[in-house]
Amino acid sequence: MRSFVVGGAGFIGSHLVDRLVERGPVTIFDDMSVGRVEFIESHLRSGRARLVKGDAREIAPLEMAMADHDVVFNLAANPEARHGLKNTRLDLELGTILTYNVLESCRRLDIKKLIFSSSGTVYGETDKVAAEGDLGCLPISLYGASKFAGEALIAAFVECFGLQAWIFRFGNVVGPRGTHGAALDFLKKLQTHQTFLEVLGDGTQAKPYVFVDDICDAILYTFEHAKDRLNVFNIAPPDVASVRFIAETCVKKSPYPNAEIRYTGGDRGWPGDIPKSQMDATKLRNLGYQLRWTSQQAVDKTVTALVSEVFGAT
Repeated sequence: MRSFVVGGAGFIGSHLVDRLVERGPVTIFDDMSVGRVEFIESHLRSGRARLVKGDAREIAPLEMAMADHDVVFNLAANPEARHGLKNTRLDLELGTILTYNVLESCRRLDIKKLIFSSSGTVYGETDKVAAEGDLGCLPISLYGASKFAGEALIAAFVECFGLQAWIFRFGNVVGPRGTHGAALDFLKKLQTHQTFLEVLGDGTQAKPYVFVDDICDAILYTFEHAKDRLNVFNIAPPDVASVRFIAETCVKKSPYPNAEIRYTGGDRGWPGDIPKSQMDATKLRNLGYQLRWTSQQAVDKTVTALVSEVFGAT
């Protein structure tokens, strides 16, 4: 299987590439703004993967690099949702326009299989445990809006041009090689201020967290077993982890276990942040894939790995 991975040098992308190289040659297309060569270096040295540095917001180089592949994985996105508050075009360009370019390149090159990393943010702010058909609430962040628009474009290309697609709505993905997220932010803050940790909000914000190995394995399992023209799946455990749990875990596992946690107050970290969410992954379980780690287990494993990455081996 000749795989083309947009954003393949980043956090989730590099973990997915670890698996895809076992299935055939892989081309990684990445602008390297967040991705890191060291995440994929062993595959580049072995010749099982090649890196094309390019910006997927420009369709010509994207299409040129994508030729002669069997399946396209689009994992590129704005890596930090809060950045969209300062640059309101960011999610439009790195989400909606970039996804259009990927789809249009697939159409021109007659590549029929696309995997898209979406997000639970498409469900908006709701008290419901959201399943795949629950889209009654619109997104409240620019990041979520871009994912929602990307899903709509994919559905239209499936219907109009014979594409087959797999859309995956992720919970909060965590694990080693993380380039953003609450746990990494907290540990970097502790590096700077060893006596205290500032946490946005009141700590009660709670969401499902998925370990990156579960995400990658669930993607490939579903790709192999779900055969509809348009396949939409949640990937998230049924439980949640609170920001308070993440902060306390980071402090406990850091070199500064006596650091004071200071909450700024309020029910959310920033405008557009959804304070509480849950996702229903029954459809994934019914297909035959069971996530291995709960939200709290995923966070605990992640903090252990990131402590080593941030502070060095202890």
